[in-house]
Amino acid sequence: MPTALVTGATAGIGAAFARRLAQERYDLILVARDQDRLDAVAEGLRAVGSAVEVLAADLGTDAGCGRVEERLAAGGVQLLVNNAGFSTAAQRFDRIDREAEEAMLRVNVRAVMRLCHAALPAMRTTGRGDLVNVSSVAGFFPSAGSPTYAASKAYVTAFSEGLSAMYGPAGIRTIAVCPGFVRTEFHERAGLPTQGVPEKMWLSADEVVSAGLRDLRRGIPVSVPTARYKALVAAERLIPSRAMVALGRRATQRRGH
Repeated sequence: MPTALVTGATAGIGAAFARRLAQERYDLILVARDQDRLDAVAEGLRAVGSAVEVLAADLGTDAGCGRVEERLAAGGVQLLVNNAGFSTAAQRFDRIDREAEEAMLRVNVRAVMRLCHAALPAMRTTGRGDLVNVSSVAGFFPSAGSPTYAASKAYVTAFSEGLSAMYGPAGIRTIAVCPGFVRTEFHERAGLPTQGVPEKMWLSADEVVSAGLRDLRRGIPVSVPTARYKALVAAERLIPSRAMVALGRRATQRRGH
């Protein structure tokens, strides 16, 4: 059976990836900070027949990131899902603790780069492998929310496109999965208000995973789940940057920032 390593695997999109890949007969390596939650998720997945290894690691630290890099470098991982990430967007940039912003960049940006770098040599040796990096539509709308979070996701998307172009011919597929609003713990943990978000704009984690894996296997480097979010991203590229900044300013004012 092939093996997949999933970061941020205990909840939300990461847990949905783990469930889906278990159904597809992957063995799993689950990475998250909370050992107890990892063990609980692993027990459920073992019940459906997957071999599951757990690796408690904080990707915001050198030691935690290094542990996962070592596991990837050992080989045997055919699919890497970089899902771990968080936001500090509940506050205005000048009011956010700088350490919190740097911690977010270590997880959202540096860990994604480091884990892909660690996974690629073994994948190149075998001539096959998949890299799935969970990004966000926020990366296309840097003026509509947290500048740092949006920039981190813009990096993930551009980085994934670059890897796709560089390693696709060698049999290694890379995709950035860019969902919009998803019903997970993400917004609550970040303290982000969601009142007023239309019901039709919410996605389930399973929808995001299905779209991402389908597009990966079609060779599409950037997956934006659902037609409505595809239309939003396409419209953003047509709107002048000055107008986008004005729209973002109004959105920020509505949140009371």
